[in-house]
Amino acid sequence: MNEETTPLALITGASSGLGAAFARQLAARGCDLILVARRREKLTALAAELIKEYTIHVDILPSDLSGEAGIHRVEERIRVLSRLDYLINNAGFGLAGEFIRQSMEKNLAMLQVHCATPARLAHAALPGMLAHGGGVIINVSSISAFTPMAGNVQYCATKDYLVTFSRALQLETHHQGIKIQALCPGFFHSEFHTVMRANKKSIPAWLFMPADEVARRSLAALRNKRVIYTPGFLNQLVVFVVRLPGLGNGLLTLFARQIARRRRDFLKVRE
Repeated sequence: MNEETTPLALITGASSGLGAAFARQLAARGCDLILVARRREKLTALAAELIKEYTIHVDILPSDLSGEAGIHRVEERIRVLSRLDYLINNAGFGLAGEFIRQSMEKNLAMLQVHCATPARLAHAALPGMLAHGGGVIINVSSISAFTPMAGNVQYCATKDYLVTFSRALQLETHHQGIKIQALCPGFFHSEFHTVMRANKKSIPAWLFMPADEVARRSLAALRNKRVIYTPGFLNQLVVFVVRLPGLGNGLLTLFARQIARRRRDFLKVRE
């Protein structure tokens, strides 16, 4: 593959978990990569691994996407690219506990990372994609977008934003060769879920998918015309059930109470 035809992907939150899984999946397809995350040492290690295993070019772009300087840095990098084939908006984090007890500063940072950053990076990437007649933008949402619950208020709300944003953006761009996907996974093995819950024993192991499997299914799903994609039958069943009128709301309320109770118990143990 020569430099002119080698596809290029930019992945945020690429230092671990699902971001690293996307990097490995796309590297195996022959994509050059730009890896974005806060932790330079982890990006460096991942880049070295991928360069050794695959004949690709990998750049790292350490950036904190909760702040203006970090977002602007990535925007400017996108704007000077000759082309960008994949934009994977994967960066994210979680907050445990009731909204009223959480830091407002951290809540605003979540809005920046989950909502403002994907919108701004998509806005920076789309002119080039449209000029080349194609491109892929994957916004990593969550089944939490469909299952709002106590103890997870801001996370659920921001992930819901990504679903609506992706749907509307696809309506504007699908006739111009652009594919938009809101990826809505459930639980999967990753550093994010370890930090978010810090206690995997509270949730059955069979509910978890490998991060590599989530990334693989997401990329494979680009072949169909669905904007909203939830990998895994069990996750799809959860989304279907909670969206049923009446029954879904009742089950969702019961589930939300159980999760909130477990979180409160865990936080008390930590204190």
